[in-house]
Amino acid sequence: MKKIIVAATLLTACVAFANPYAKCVSCHGANGEKAALGKSKVIKDMTKAEFVSALKGYQDGSYGGAMKGLMKGQVTGLSDADIQAMADQIAK
Repeated sequence: MKKIIVAATLLTACVAFANPYAKCVSCHGANGEKAALGKSKVIKDMTKAEFVSALKGYQDGSYGGAMKGLMKGQVTGLSDADIQAMADQIAK
């Protein structure tokens, strides 16, 4: 059983590494169509510039309301390239 759990964890990590948006899907939806936990903006409606600015703001603590603490942990490890790839995938 432990081998299955370890394999599933590694597979999840590989998928998340290949697609930085993968860890966001459970709250924001596959296409950014959900208001995460009923509190966030719908990110598919954001421009790429707004999206990039928001994620960088979460990283440095200058952006966000009720979800600021939660999001800081989610975006801390993202590179500028990851953020841009996510903006290209989801935002307008």
